[in-house]
Amino acid sequence: MRTFGVEEELLIVDPESGEPLALADALLANHHVAADDLPVDPEVHHTGKQADYDDEMGLSAELKLEQIETQTRPCLEYGSLLEQIRAGRSLADQSARRHGARVAALATSPMASTTHTTPDPRYARMLERFGLTAQEQLTCGFHVHTFIESPEEGVAVLDRIRDKLAVLTALSANSPFWNGVPTGFESYRTQAWNRWPTAGPAGIYGTYAAYRRVVTRLLESGVMLDEGMLYFDARLSRNHPTVEVRVADVCLRAEDAALIAVLVRALVESASREWRDGVDPAPVPTVLLRMASWQASSAGLSGELLDFGNFRPAPAADVVRSLVDYLAPVLAEQGELALARQGVEDVIARGTGAAEQRRAREKALAGPPPEDMGFGAVVRQAVHVTMRDALDLADVEATPELLRVRQS
Repeated sequence: MRTFGVEEELLIVDPESGEPLALADALLANHHVAADDLPVDPEVHHTGKQADYDDEMGLSAELKLEQIETQTRPCLEYGSLLEQIRAGRSLADQSARRHGARVAALATSPMASTTHTTPDPRYARMLERFGLTAQEQLTCGFHVHTFIESPEEGVAVLDRIRDKLAVLTALSANSPFWNGVPTGFESYRTQAWNRWPTAGPAGIYGTYAAYRRVVTRLLESGVMLDEGMLYFDARLSRNHPTVEVRVADVCLRAEDAALIAVLVRALVESASREWRDGVDPAPVPTVLLRMASWQASSAGLSGELLDFGNFRPAPAADVVRSLVDYLAPVLAEQGELALARQGVEDVIARGTGAAEQRRAREKALAGPPPEDMGFGAVVRQAVHVTMRDALDLADVEATPELLRVRQS
């Protein structure tokens, strides 16, 4: 089985008002935080050894001071990953509590607020170069890293998973509100994120050399600052021997986050097997993938998605179940099929994080209208759910915090 790990971006919030608080620098104040600006030779980190990438769990800064990122160590099984996701949330919340704050797994802020950019030269350049897009980019995503043997295998995987990633956007949808406004979307983070020039689905590369040529041409265009701004839905990690899938909202519930990671790992393994068996990637035009992503962002699990088999509308629940059916051989082999089926049915039954947020607001609006239009209640409920079943950090093996500023 391939190792996998995740990164979660969490909001730092006022536990009473629900407003985002610019405290990331305070949470990390006792540590040296160094910017990870320099491009990394992609060959250096792809040596074919699963232990080559970070074996640390901790916290790091992100683009905005109102958010903080957690990272897990590489794991082999769902239970271990879920434990580490919960431990990461506990670590972040423990740090926030020292400053009178809490953390919430919300992909956008329901409350209107002014954002503050993390003081770092690279982020300052991004703010100058990309204006309002960078200024407003208080969004929290969920990134899944899955081990690959080589860059060649990684590109083969990218080519063969691209048509299915929108399903994960729908399953993880957790951002129906934006700055005090109902957006009409289940994952408005997807809409805000896709304003970056390199965000969204990519084409079929065919070879690692072709992938590198695309990266080189993008860098030569002068539009993006560096390779860290390759914001594709999925990419080869610059720092680890992994494929990094980046389409998901941060999930309100830790168990849903671990479920998404299990599905991603199965996608990577299935794609690799197809490549080794000589199965060509599905030649889906990138413009159709953009339509699928937009529809997933709009509908979540509450309406129709574009079926990844024919890219025609179909009930969202049926499309998600079809993805599990497609992955069933690998999931069964890894002992995760029953877990995946039950996890998906649980999300379908209770709704995504977006649905839970809306229910919290509707409950708040059922009585006398609150001054904050119910958005504070959304955040308070999110804090509670984020930390549900959170681990006592005393039960988790002590590890050093990861303290460098990562390129998002």
